[in-house]
Amino acid sequence: MKRITLPLTDEQILTLKAGDSVLLSGTMITGRDAAHKRLFELAEQGKELPVNIKGETIYYVGPAPAKPGYAVGPAGPTSSYRMDKFTPRLLDSGLKGMIGKGKRSKEVIEAIVRNRAVYFAAIGGAAALIAKSIKKTEPVCYDDLGTESVRRYYVEDFPCVVAIDCEGNDIYNV
Repeated sequence: MKRITLPLTDEQILTLKAGDSVLLSGTMITGRDAAHKRLFELAEQGKELPVNIKGETIYYVGPAPAKPGYAVGPAGPTSSYRMDKFTPRLLDSGLKGMIGKGKRSKEVIEAIVRNRAVYFAAIGGAAALIAKSIKKTEPVCYDDLGTESVRRYYVEDFPCVVAIDCEGNDIYNV
């Protein structure tokens, strides 16, 4: 089990290999389809993004409402392929890590290698367990999207697996 402090550094990324079990602590941002589409469109137009994604890790999540004593409700990963058409552009704009579930497209894997980034898989079906690792959340942008808005999470021991490392090794294509 590797313990990694976010935000990711290039040195940390180089040590991560596909299949490594990881506990993430620190800060990450969140966003799903609608937020990705907006960020992508701004990036394509050369406009400034409402969130600095350089060096960030984004978690593909739309959590349920928080229960008393929790920062968020159950917060399981979204299927990552839904972000694939936007991801290469965001990686080229400085995004360093992604957390979701499932396979990624050839174009995303190429962008991961090109940008020395990493894709983590979170455990589908473990939404309540994952929520326990999220200690604080705050809005960043696109509040009109509700649970799909971009938020900043402060996490401790967020469990995941390196699914695609910076060399393109992929646990889904063994």
